Amino acid sequence: MKKRLLAMVATVAIVATALAGCGSKTEDKSTKDSGTKTETTSSAKVGMATDEGGINDKSFNEAANKGLMKAKDELKLNPKVLESKTNADYEPYLKQLSKDNDLVFGIGYKFKTAMENVSKDNADKKYAIVDDVVDAPNVMSINFKEEDGSFLMGVIAGKTTKTNKVGFIGGIDGPLINKFEAGFIAGVASVNPEAAKALMPKDGKSGTNVRYAGSFSDVAAGGEIAKALYNDGCDVIYHAAGGVGVGLLNTAKSLRDQGKDVWAIGVDQDQSLTMPENASAILSSMIKKVDVAVYDVTKKFSEGKFEAGKKVYGFEEGGIDMAETTSKNTAKDVIDLANKYKEAIKSKKFTVPATREDLEKFKAPTLE
Repeated sequence: MKKRLLAMVATVAIVATALAGCGSKTEDKSTKDSGTKTETTSSAKVGMATDEGGINDKSFNEAANKGLMKAKDELKLNPKVLESKTNADYEPYLKQLSKDNDLVFGIGYKFKTAMENVSKDNADKKYAIVDDVVDAPNVMSINFKEEDGSFLMGVIAGKTTKTNKVGFIGGIDGPLINKFEAGFIAGVASVNPEAAKALMPKDGKSGTNVRYAGSFSDVAAGGEIAKALYNDGCDVIYHAAGGVGVGLLNTAKSLRDQGKDVWAIGVDQDQSLTMPENASAILSSMIKKVDVAVYDVTKKFSEGKFEAGKKVYGFEEGGIDMAETTSKNTAKDVIDLANKYKEAIKSKKFTVPATREDLEKFKAPTLE
């Protein structure tokens, strides 16, 4: 009897242990499933149409794509990107992206008309345009104080030039790129009035050493314009021309390899990093953090915090800056001076001109 009782107790213990084991496995599975759910793709659907030049322009479009890819990785998105080849692609691409996405970016001011039309026809969708303003209840307009960052590039160019001749290459002549032009020339004029003479506009028209390519993607044109300016005696050239600027950077590197003491200044991204093969010819780059803006807007949208209206990024907002690699090819005293002007701009001791008209009236500030 006693043996039978002991056998029954042992059997109950074995069953209980088995059940406990099953319960433990179920709990583990639940925990794993719960963890897996937090890693699933976000429900936010985001699309982006680039300007001409595409995501490999080493500049503006690439920066925007970088911000979207950061959002993809960190927010678990599955974004769609369409690369415009011509102006005719803008509206069709925005329409196409609007079909399957809830937030759509148009990268560049040339999307303005297309975005006005498409956003009006898709009131239930959200949109964001970079470098222009679309006044609509479902559009975020992202803008930057390019003139402020370009002013610092002008200071660097004006203090570095040995020939007292510097140049500027723009993509398409218009209000946006004129901001880069005006800010840059104001910076040069503040530290080297002689070098600014051939840059200064007259009666609203650009100066002799200011050239426009009429494109943001024509690399060959950028190279030819750069050669012409260098041949005319310019030894430092700043560009705000997207892919056209690649031609400038290639030319500067080629001339330096031949023993010529010339320099280039990049834009949008740190072009010493995006084009390391040309880093030895790059004094600095004016960083326009389109990637930060694209990521910020996407993150807020994914959190249900999208806000229409205008957002401006400057020094204080972390949207404009001087490249960290500037110290590699630029003298320390020049960098220190540029930083003094940066602080003066931040503290509103003077306003950097953003148009040719304002530039013609600009008076160089005196630093304390």
